[in-house]
Amino acid sequence: MRAYRVPFEDGESEFVEKRSRFISCLWRVENEAEARQRIEETKKKYYDARHHCWCYLLKEGGAVRYSDDGEPQGTAGQPMLNVFQREEIVNVCCVVTRYFGGILLGAGGLTRAYARGAKEVLDLVGVARMSLWTLWDIPCTYPLFERLKLEISACGGAVRAVEYGAEITVRAAFPEGGEKEFSRRLTELSAGGLSMCSAGEEFLPGPRER
Repeated sequence: MRAYRVPFEDGESEFVEKRSRFISCLWRVENEAEARQRIEETKKKYYDARHHCWCYLLKEGGAVRYSDDGEPQGTAGQPMLNVFQREEIVNVCCVVTRYFGGILLGAGGLTRAYARGAKEVLDLVGVARMSLWTLWDIPCTYPLFERLKLEISACGGAVRAVEYGAEITVRAAFPEGGEKEFSRRLTELSAGGLSMCSAGEEFLPGPRER
């Protein structure tokens, strides 16, 4: 499976346009049920707002959905969706809530406002690339544990799980190439006394790209 782009984290942003208040909420989601849940949560949170326009795009199954929620057709959900399609972002759900300020924005003004809402919240949360990481189980003595975690991080890896017993077993994940550098450092750290064992693969997000 090829790498793909997702939101780096969840977030919320806000702006006012001609006295209308626009609140943008964005999440990384994995399926339609999760996306629908986020949309309903937002509607309840801002229950007194005039409109809750939304969109979501999912990699699994290629689901693409959007709603203008009472705004003129084509002025809200689709412009929001276009923001994520241009950036090639998937597994994303976005809701832009509008509190009407009494001044009509017109079709063009609405289109720009909803697109702005999606773009600003995406810029706020950032983007990460999901790619295939390799998983490794690493035995470790207690005195070396903190140093081991530092070495994993220095090689671009992440600790996925830790098991405590007579000794510690750390499950670490590394992006492509990171495991080779870590293996070299592990040999130096333990004077050749420790080695790591392959534990499979997993798609994980990398660091924030922007």
